[in-house]
Amino acid sequence: MTFMRSQRRCARRSASARAARAALTATVEYVSARQVFGQPLSTFQNTKFELAAVAAEVEAAQALVDRALLALVAGELSGADAAIAKLFCTEMQARAVDRCLQLFGGSGFLEETPVARHFRDARVLRIGGGTDEIMRNIIAERVLGLPGDIRVDKDVPFNKIPTRGRG
Repeated sequence: MTFMRSQRRCARRSASARAARAALTATVEYVSARQVFGQPLSTFQNTKFELAAVAAEVEAAQALVDRALLALVAGELSGADAAIAKLFCTEMQARAVDRCLQLFGGSGFLEETPVARHFRDARVLRIGGGTDEIMRNIIAERVLGLPGDIRVDKDVPFNKIPTRGRG
């Protein structure tokens, strides 16, 4: 894995965590203002539980992003570590945005709502920088102890980074 590829994956997981947080913020605003049966949607237990679940996942993803960025800067981010963070963050974003869209109800699909854009964008981030399946393959190679999980050293020129002979 090249340093540049690790940077792209760090950018994608950071974007995923930020987008999930933005969807959560928009949803909190919506459920606080939306009246259902004469009271704000935010007062219902299920709404609180869904928001709490999203908030917990967003915080976990942000911690993973922070750890990966520190490792990247230190030149210690492995391909598998980058893949783990990218896979978790982009899948978390999809789950979080799906829960947020559910709280918006039918209006969540209207282009005027921020959650509709977040829902669409969540899918794109799961593909860019390597699909979920590619990330799982990279992770599985490390779990199985297969050779090839290299550390990304920011001081090594791109043409000197070891490859695994895959093209």
